[in-house]
Amino acid sequence: MKILLFGKNGQVGWELQRSLSPIGEVIALDRHCTDLCGDLTNPKGLRDAIQRLRPDVIVNAAAYTAVDKAESEIELAQIINATAPGVLAQEAQKLGALLVHYSTDYVFNGSGTQAWRETDVPAPLSVYGHTKLEGERLIATQCEKHLIFRTSWVYSARGGNFAKTMLRLARERERLTVIDDQWGAPTGAELIADVTAHAISRVRKHYPEQVSPMGLYHLAANGEASWYSYAKHVLNRARQAQTTIELIAKEVASVPTSAFPTPAKRPHNSRLNTEKLKKSFGLQLPPWQQGVDRMLNEIL
Repeated sequence: MKILLFGKNGQVGWELQRSLSPIGEVIALDRHCTDLCGDLTNPKGLRDAIQRLRPDVIVNAAAYTAVDKAESEIELAQIINATAPGVLAQEAQKLGALLVHYSTDYVFNGSGTQAWRETDVPAPLSVYGHTKLEGERLIATQCEKHLIFRTSWVYSARGGNFAKTMLRLARERERLTVIDDQWGAPTGAELIADVTAHAISRVRKHYPEQVSPMGLYHLAANGEASWYSYAKHVLNRARQAQTTIELIAKEVASVPTSAFPTPAKRPHNSRLNTEKLKKSFGLQLPPWQQGVDRMLNEIL
């Protein structure tokens, strides 16, 4: 099986190179590649790369994720998050290839407290959310064989993340203020990548002999947290680890979203119901604390 991966150096893309390697030959691209185009702002280049390689599976882990900048870079966000996935869908359909794509909790308006289901009506609050939703729709309408995973609060030990920011600030300040009215589930790139590899294997095994579990799924770690409780967990674990990192923060105060105005409006409720994913693929999803603790063990 030949797998073409876009976005190889992102948090999820980096982990996918590991998780997909046992199940197929992985050709991993990003926007800096020269021999084959991995730049999502270049639709023609994407078509040429796919037609040249003729993969069995296309995995798109590339995206425009600068949520606030998207409010002023609408065209760029649209090209990367919507137009390019549409191109991938068209080319996958021509080849009969499976297309795997990642979306976001930002397709919802964040109202209420119940975890969002795949059947709930999207109503994005931001340009980022609108473009990601459009990407979903283009894939669903143009490619028969697809898996779309909506996820939330993604992190990894590689690159920047919320935990690293909290640890840095706790070394610099005696008092931290953290938002306590946005709720979700911190979800590790490792988990996303491993679930993806499992899902691809399951789909490839059962298609077309029987009904294959393709379509839209919510993928997030088990449980829920606010950014405030997430921060408290990170700092408590850091202190328990007794590392050489000196944390001077004596207080972590909870504040509302309004304390940190941003160009893009954030959803208050980013909880995702993952029952469909677990039932369709026979999965157990670990509690969010387990993945965060594993990541902290790597960076502390």
